[in-house]
Amino acid sequence: MRKEVILTLNNLYRDNMNIYGYHFGKGEKSACIVGACRGNEVQQLYICSQLIRRLKELEERGAIVKGNEIMVIPTVNTASLNVGKRFWPADDSDINRMYPGDGTGETTKRIAAGIFDAVKEYSYGIQFTSFYIPGNFVPHVRMMDTGFQNPSLANLFGLPYVVVRDAKPFDKATLNYNWQLKNTNAFSVYTSGTDQIDEPSAKMAVASVLRFLTRMGMVRYTSHSGYIATVLHESDLASVRTDCAGIYRPYFKPGQEVSRGDVLADILDPCEGEVMSQILAPTEGIVFFAHSQPLVMEGAIIFKIIRRLHE
Repeated sequence: MRKEVILTLNNLYRDNMNIYGYHFGKGEKSACIVGACRGNEVQQLYICSQLIRRLKELEERGAIVKGNEIMVIPTVNTASLNVGKRFWPADDSDINRMYPGDGTGETTKRIAAGIFDAVKEYSYGIQFTSFYIPGNFVPHVRMMDTGFQNPSLANLFGLPYVVVRDAKPFDKATLNYNWQLKNTNAFSVYTSGTDQIDEPSAKMAVASVLRFLTRMGMVRYTSHSGYIATVLHESDLASVRTDCAGIYRPYFKPGQEVSRGDVLADILDPCEGEVMSQILAPTEGIVFFAHSQPLVMEGAIIFKIIRRLHE
């Protein structure tokens, strides 16, 4: 293993912020794995730490296939992690909305430019990221429809689902999108948990990356075959929204089946405790995403449900 400082951000009042890349093997730039871009992505940081540990063990056993270099960047935002703030502490900007970056621009644009310069030449890019709404997913691989995506490669992770979504204007400033424009096969991997560690899904995520690297001929690693993934498009998911604000009491978790009309959650009056609203399932299917915070606003998405194919 070779640990390298890939970017240093000078600081007048505290130690400089160093962003580290951990290199395994030597040769072509084969795969790059990037973890926490945001300060609450503790699960994503943890997954990368476990990948570094496993890849170090594999390298010591000679299990990195000759001619391949793999790099892991566990976090690009230690400043926000240190203070427990999701976005950049000084101005609330999101590093994952700043790519490909600007080396002479604002702080987060300079960080994005330095990171992108280090990762843009890898053949495969894997990012562990989180959703813009707090909640938990069924573990899956997500790809943007840029015209360069390859869902068949995403199947090689062996996770239950692959989701292809249309790129929106703000997506064009993400790492995933810009990776694809540079001919990197880019994948975003979502697990259960963000600001808390979910051990079972973290183990599943580590295994999925090692499975992908094995199937692409970069490492020699024995694992079970995983799932035969179901490929979904964003339009296959039914979004369920609240009709009022209050305390959120859910009854279903990601992966559970629901029938049309099932009570998915109660919304309680925050002062009097009475049930103000019951949120019903609009369709039969499987819960793909569930909101996780105890308070919700009116109109917030609290569930995403995979519709049954016959609906």
